[in-house]
Amino acid sequence: MHNGEVSWWWRQLGGSPESRAPLPGGIDVDVAIVGGGYTGLWTAYYLKTLQPDLRIAVLEQRFAGFGASGRNGGWLTNSVTGGRARYGREPGSRQQAALNQSVDEVIAVTTREGIDADIVKGGELEVARSPAQLARLRAAADEEQSWPHTDVDVLDAAAVASRIRIAGAVGGIWHPHCARVHPAKLAAGLAATVERMGVAIYESTRVERIEPGRAITDRGVVRASHVLRATEGFTANLSGEHRTWLPMNSSMIVTDPLPSAVWDAIGWTGRETLGDFAHVYMYAQRTADDRIAFGGRGVPYRYGSRVDTDGTTQERTIASLAQLLREFFPDAADVPIAHAWAGVLGVPRDWAATVGLDRRTGIGWAGGYVGTGVTATNLAGRTLADLVLERDTDLVRLPWVGHRAKRWEPEPLRFTAVNAIYGAYRAADRAESRGGSRTSAFARLADLVAGR
Repeated sequence: MHNGEVSWWWRQLGGSPESRAPLPGGIDVDVAIVGGGYTGLWTAYYLKTLQPDLRIAVLEQRFAGFGASGRNGGWLTNSVTGGRARYGREPGSRQQAALNQSVDEVIAVTTREGIDADIVKGGELEVARSPAQLARLRAAADEEQSWPHTDVDVLDAAAVASRIRIAGAVGGIWHPHCARVHPAKLAAGLAATVERMGVAIYESTRVERIEPGRAITDRGVVRASHVLRATEGFTANLSGEHRTWLPMNSSMIVTDPLPSAVWDAIGWTGRETLGDFAHVYMYAQRTADDRIAFGGRGVPYRYGSRVDTDGTTQERTIASLAQLLREFFPDAADVPIAHAWAGVLGVPRDWAATVGLDRRTGIGWAGGYVGTGVTATNLAGRTLADLVLERDTDLVRLPWVGHRAKRWEPEPLRFTAVNAIYGAYRAADRAESRGGSRTSAFARLADLVAGR
């Protein structure tokens, strides 16, 4: 079994891509984008589409798609990070509609640009496997169905099994606004596309500090009228940003390809993405080559906002995910685990994503997606492009534009609190697995401390 090597998604493409040239020294451009993941690449794409003569530089410390963009679970879904209710009825509805449309926008762009990212729009299925999870599912369904643009169907156990046969599933919800995607194929395809459009991507170039009109790197200073921060889980590495977003760890495993007889037993012919209503939740997809890619939380946070080493995850995390996968799919119990890896995602203190531009300084930002960024990055990229070009559009009036969260607590309080929160969530899941339809008090306390 492989561990790390960035991710299985990249290993399937032959490993880390051939490195692009680093920044050759100080340069002048119109827009400097810090971060070569989905946010930075989508922003470059739409800026160049709207104004082809712009000089744009993407600055990436490793290679385009190295971070969460090349490691995630491949859910192109419509989730509103932090929830719609915080914005109010009408603004929250607009945010939801924009994310629904963004799912289709990503699919349309990949088709138009010839990016084969294994995309299948099969919707999102979330299941309950205990009475307490079922109670939360029903409450969530009631909440979803009270909002426009959600299109949620409630499924009983038989309806869940008609889609995917999951051991112990007692109910589920499904909506159509989600597609399975191969994350690294999408990242690599976007990077190649923006390069063809004339965007310069400088890899192996670490940005140390962002200032008005300047991105200061280890290889020279990039001067630009606009400097856009698109660093997500690696934001804490920038000077002055250590407590802006917390780098939350998430881990994944992927199986060998499953035999056809096992797939006959499991089903999953619709290629839905799969999640659950546990507190320490899982996420999964059936890959294009008939594996199960299965993810969840391992060690949630490292002291001092440290990030992983090329995706390596802990052996106990691998064992935990493998055990849970086999609980979900006993028919796949004998299928070997081929690869495990980890990544970091950006978590604001209020768990709500944001995009914005300070017109006075020319500094922009987007991120804090809390794991739902495959779609939100596209919306953020389009919105940042409109903000930079001063376009008066519906996107720049969405409620997440200009949103600011308070900073995370300093260490050691941050480390202690985050790990205690996830310890409480795990305790809640264990308690609920023994029966009872009420959410565990452990989880209610963890929600209170987390600010969720």
